[in-house]
Amino acid sequence: MSQTSRDAAAVVTVTAPEPPPEARKGASRVAAASLIGTTIEYYDFAVYGTAAALVLGPAFFPSGSSTVSTLAAFLTFAVAFLARPVGVVLFGTIGDRRGRKQALVLSLVLMGVATVGVGLLPTYDTAGVLAPVLLIALRLLQGVSMGGEWGGAVLLAAEHAPPGRRAVYASVPQIGPLLGFLLSSAVILPTIGITGREAFADWAWRVPFILSTLLIAVGFWVRTRVEESPVFDRPATARPAAPRFPLGALVSQYPGRLLLGIGAAVGGSAVYYLVIVYSLSYGPKSLGIPQNTMLAAASVAAGAAAAAVIPVARLADRVGRRPVILAGATGSALWALPMFGSLNTGDGLLIGGAFTVGLVLLVLMFGPIAVFLPELFPARLRYTGASAAFILANTLGGGFAPLVATWLNSHWQSPLVLGAYAGTLCLVSLACVLALPETRDKEFGL
Repeated sequence: MSQTSRDAAAVVTVTAPEPPPEARKGASRVAAASLIGTTIEYYDFAVYGTAAALVLGPAFFPSGSSTVSTLAAFLTFAVAFLARPVGVVLFGTIGDRRGRKQALVLSLVLMGVATVGVGLLPTYDTAGVLAPVLLIALRLLQGVSMGGEWGGAVLLAAEHAPPGRRAVYASVPQIGPLLGFLLSSAVILPTIGITGREAFADWAWRVPFILSTLLIAVGFWVRTRVEESPVFDRPATARPAAPRFPLGALVSQYPGRLLLGIGAAVGGSAVYYLVIVYSLSYGPKSLGIPQNTMLAAASVAAGAAAAAVIPVARLADRVGRRPVILAGATGSALWALPMFGSLNTGDGLLIGGAFTVGLVLLVLMFGPIAVFLPELFPARLRYTGASAAFILANTLGGGFAPLVATWLNSHWQSPLVLGAYAGTLCLVSLACVLALPETRDKEFGL
């Protein structure tokens, strides 16, 4: 079959069996469980990103240059993104062949082990070169875990969704990255306030990592008690059979969809990580903005964005996925320069306002993409397809964003280069979404 025929077939409306009554009743509970698990996983990731911006460079990569230490710390941040495709292969295969729930539980446990491990590591002063080696190893495990988390969370919620509300249910886990960052800030800021900056840099940075033990226990308890996806809650002969190696089938059968899906999500990934991760280091170190000011500005913006996710998803259920995502990509591209330009003022209120507008515009892309990407692929490849597109976009647009931004600012000392970088990637997303079909009316059972 030609690529054109396959792509056309992928959007044909198929009438799927109605989910059983118990599955419909449990849909909200499943969405909540997906949100809790995703929040915990992104809390772990956000704690590392914030710690990398504030203290991990000197602790694990001592250098006479603060820029070199920061680059090294952000390089370990990027390393985890390089490991995410391994997670896509591993958990995508489990999720497409064995079920969404099993993959999600395993990814959560792996993230918990890696995050608590970071909090217990010796620093360079204690263990020498072994310290950064162990840090990188644990970051790789975190990356593998994240490669399986996102796809399973949005699929479990979306595949339980009542008719006409798939975008709303799929978008619920998208609140998790924002809540995870807010939760990490709610732990880090008081810890700094109680212990002081010197003690935080010396030992108290470990507290947010070790507290993850409690969160992982809660997430494990919640996820082991939710229902499996209706796609797998059928006899094996009545559900689509996944190939032995889903990623190989995905690349051979839907290469165009995969590449365009990556492009559709790359701009939002860049905006998110530049605001939530990179600005926390760049503002204090390059512009002299207090760290608390930057954390507060980013936290206010994240809170506003989290509140906007469900209303935006409802709009996507009414008017379609593409119009909402296209509006977000356009708005984000136009607002990128003013948003990062606000850093030049050093005014916390102006920065917080600019970041808030920017992250709310981001939600127009970030929310509907959770249902748009899964709808591009059939059920037998959906976990792998949605995960591969989103995770590779996160790797290219998000994982390397702090690293690229640090390099850009070492050559052009202006926050406007951050806006140019993010805005360009948002235009890439705009072009890719324009090349993809609308998927709102596609049935989700097959």
